[in-house]
Amino acid sequence: MSTPQRLIYGPSAIATPANAITVLRICFAPVFVVLLLSSPSSVVPFWLWAGLALSDKADGYIARRQGVTRSGAFLDPLADKILVFAAFGALFVLHRIDGLPVLIMGLREVAVSVYRTQVLASGKSLPARLPGKLKMLIQILVIGLALIPFVGQHDHSLINLGAWIAVVFALVSAVQYFFDSKSIKA
Repeated sequence: MSTPQRLIYGPSAIATPANAITVLRICFAPVFVVLLLSSPSSVVPFWLWAGLALSDKADGYIARRQGVTRSGAFLDPLADKILVFAAFGALFVLHRIDGLPVLIMGLREVAVSVYRTQVLASGKSLPARLPGKLKMLIQILVIGLALIPFVGQHDHSLINLGAWIAVVFALVSAVQYFFDSKSIKA
């Protein structure tokens, strides 16, 4: 028989190891962009991106073991958005991805963030669901693919196909948030 895990941090904690990783992820966004734009043919941005993607899993794992916090629940998705759209912006500048799917995903993020904030202010909770998690996974994979020098520089159709698949999941998850908020009691 296992004993329940004792959490180290309560929901109001701010200075936690998981939050430190999340803040580091945010701080690495400009480093990543500068590195990619200054060395677009290098594999170094790919490996940095892989590390940043894995660090997202690490901060989540640590938070679940030590205690999920409200600050972490705010910072982690913010870090994801900053990193993903910093990468998409740099890839657009490098002509590795079309602007329209990035614009649609960006507008969706703004709309959903505003909507979720209003829902949360009313006392409801809207946890991420499968389509939103798949959207994030596809975005990470598309960016990773675009960072592989030979693929990113020569196979724009594959990268843009992946971006449009991410758009579909982004829109499905946005609709799902709307319907979920209507069915959740405060």
